Amino acid sequence: MAINLNREEGIFRNELIFTSDAKVINIDSTLVNLFMLLKHNGVRPKQRTRRGENVFIELSKLKSIFQKIEEEGNLSGFNENPEAVELWLRTNLTNLVNRGNSEKEKVSSLRPIHLESYRVRNAPNTRDYFSADQVYLMLSQKPSVKNELKNFLMEGWDSTTNQLLNGNHLDVDSLGILHLIKNVNPGFLESNSDLNRIKPLLEKQAELFCDDVHKLLVYKNEIPRNVLIDYLKTITSFHLSLYIHKAVYLLPKMIDESKIEVTDDWNIVVDVTDNFESKISNLAINDAEKNFNSLYNYIKSTFQINAVIARYKLDKADSDTLIEVLRILNDRNESFDLKFETHWDYIYGNFDKEDKDLINEMVKYETTYFDRYVELLMKIKGPYQLKYYPQFMDSISQKNNDRGFLAQGRSKKHPRRYVLGTRLLETLVQIQVLHLDNEKFITKSLSIEDLMKNLKERYGLIINGLNEERFENADVNTILAFKENVEAFKLKLRQIGFYNDLSDAYILQKVRPRYELL
Repeated sequence: MAINLNREEGIFRNELIFTSDAKVINIDSTLVNLFMLLKHNGVRPKQRTRRGENVFIELSKLKSIFQKIEEEGNLSGFNENPEAVELWLRTNLTNLVNRGNSEKEKVSSLRPIHLESYRVRNAPNTRDYFSADQVYLMLSQKPSVKNELKNFLMEGWDSTTNQLLNGNHLDVDSLGILHLIKNVNPGFLESNSDLNRIKPLLEKQAELFCDDVHKLLVYKNEIPRNVLIDYLKTITSFHLSLYIHKAVYLLPKMIDESKIEVTDDWNIVVDVTDNFESKISNLAINDAEKNFNSLYNYIKSTFQINAVIARYKLDKADSDTLIEVLRILNDRNESFDLKFETHWDYIYGNFDKEDKDLINEMVKYETTYFDRYVELLMKIKGPYQLKYYPQFMDSISQKNNDRGFLAQGRSKKHPRRYVLGTRLLETLVQIQVLHLDNEKFITKSLSIEDLMKNLKERYGLIINGLNEERFENADVNTILAFKENVEAFKLKLRQIGFYNDLSDAYILQKVRPRYELL
């Protein structure tokens, strides 16, 4: 028999820990909603509904806008090339759900190319499940970087007059989106938000994300805008996934040690061979299994924190609340026991005899009322999180995508393993070849060894683990596996144009910048 708790009792999402729900996330939808948050200073404005008017945006409506623009003399060639324009709209300017299905295909939004892209969207098809809020919080760790990103994204547009700026040098896709935007005014109502009062739980991780965004923006005058936007999309998804991976690992440690500042020794082996049967794959599989198995403790820790916040009526929009929660969980005095005994009696008393017998069976090994309550939440609400959290982590890790660092085969023989997608590697290398020289970034070559070292120290990605403490007693098979992985890493760098074998001398094997900044 199913046991039901009231809706408020088992709420899991806690913005003080991680803002996103456990849902499959589309990174484009995350960026569209992030642009909205950036434009409105952390607020999600509600779209105004208009009586008697269909506010759902179809491709036909966007085509009619272009036709109107042509009639006004602001562009030419639409009527002569309707098929080309539709293809451009479908592939370059819009995101579609159920793409290719003629009956179900619908516009979700404009592509996240410009800050104003969010203004043309069908909200039900552009849900990000609050993942954009987490990215906004991370960017807020360094307001200067947040503003720098915002200024880059709004280039070529005057938000005061809702017009394109003269003399802009935007690419054709950005110009197309801005022409659409200036002719669509859906209207928004401001709403309340607590985002600007919250700090990210993992502040150093948020700062690392800000640093990477800042470094990518150094290239804004050297790289085509659409390429740089793609880099930003890749690095955002990567850091969002890194953040939750580390939160899953570190939150139980925070409760055990009763402090937020705990040692961050998280790392993973990444298989760069693109071969499910590689020698290194077992190490990458074991790390993935270990991290995903840690979800149970993370979910339990979140329920513990949420329970204390609710019973002590603490402020859910104040980051200092977590410090107080950890103190309370460490002390667990008589008042603590009494609060949860009272609450347990209230909940328990609302069930009939059959449900009570089932509950007693669920919590029979717990000795305190607090532990009984948390165990009840884990038994009733936990299965949902344990089912959908892996899917959520798969999606933001861009599983089986060259932007990601997670892969899984169709067969049970090939479970999840950590990898390094080609486009992700390209983005990371663009960041790693930047060096600060007299407060100015320049590009410099670096050795393969230094690149692998940087990826480990900055992100915890191990390509050659023979110098790592965890592999100090490595056997022959492990040594051969890492050797194979290093050779595959060189090959992948060669394929994306960052590395050429100019000499057999190891010291001369360099990763060279694609774009020169002097």
